[in-house]
Amino acid sequence: MSHAATVIPATPTVQVIERLFALMNVLASREEPISLKEISEKTGLHPSTAHRILNDLAIGRFVDRPQPGNYRLGMRLLELGNLVKNRLNVRDAAVGPMRELHRITQQPVNLSMRQGDEIVYIERSYSERSGMQVVRAIGGRAPLHLTSVGKLFLAADDPQKVRNYATRTGLGGHTKNSLTQLPALERELTKVRLAAYANDNEELELGVRCMAAGIYDDQGKLVAGLSISAPAGRMDEAWLGKLKATAREISENLGFRPLDA
Repeated sequence: MSHAATVIPATPTVQVIERLFALMNVLASREEPISLKEISEKTGLHPSTAHRILNDLAIGRFVDRPQPGNYRLGMRLLELGNLVKNRLNVRDAAVGPMRELHRITQQPVNLSMRQGDEIVYIERSYSERSGMQVVRAIGGRAPLHLTSVGKLFLAADDPQKVRNYATRTGLGGHTKNSLTQLPALERELTKVRLAAYANDNEELELGVRCMAAGIYDDQGKLVAGLSISAPAGRMDEAWLGKLKATAREISENLGFRPLDA
């Protein structure tokens, strides 16, 4: 399949986005805050137009106003940049081991990360009908409490954060097996902490089970999860050792050094 099918225009097609890019590029050109007057001159935008866009960017923390009339790039960009950095690093570290785990299990192997109250699927290694292995970014999302990887992240949170998550989301279910009550979820998370892995027992989708192990960075922080998904009747507990070993290998690729090493 040709990758040239999608043509991305060289300049934005929406005028306000073009102006936004111009403003961000001017702010990125200097370390210190820049005055509205100078920003207006460098971008060619009328001061009132620049002021309006910059104020909207400040609401989203993409821009900071350290003093009235002065602007600089905001902390939200650092947060987003770290998300991208972690995702790229994890993806690079994971692709080879994912392929190998898929070869052993012959089941889809998924790499997922947390974004807010959801899991985002970053990569998937599986076989197409031709028998060729593929690793593909998939971008799907699912609630934390309905997925094996999501449970790993909830288990890493303190109890109050889990309660807050339950209040925010209402713990909606997708199947009859979904954990939709906080006490049941808390019991499940206790098991996850003790076992250092998590299961999804047809909680997101009937007929599909998953098992997941955590991936940790050089600071020992849980940054992603590796999961095997399979038809419910085909899930083999014997894969757990391989799954944990693969997650550990990816973690070590990211600089993680376990205490017992």
